[in-house]
Amino acid sequence: MDHKFDFGPAMGGSGDERIVYVRPVAVSDLPADIQKQAGGLTQLYALHDANGERLALVKDRWMAFHLARENEAVAFSVH
Repeated sequence: MDHKFDFGPAMGGSGDERIVYVRPVAVSDLPADIQKQAGGLTQLYALHDANGERLALVKDRWMAFHLARENEAVAFSVH
């Protein structure tokens, strides 16, 4: 990533620990404008905060965890 994404204040957990959740998302379940940007992928990965708000969509699981680390957050996988 070229720059940090502002995930906002600490999300879940205790102290300064910021938690995000990573889950797979079928491209077919996303709005048409996002589907067009998916470049033929059938699945993306979403990062969510503790309240379930989607923070980001990325092309693969590795990138989702990398994005979390780059933004000083701890990522957990959910299904």
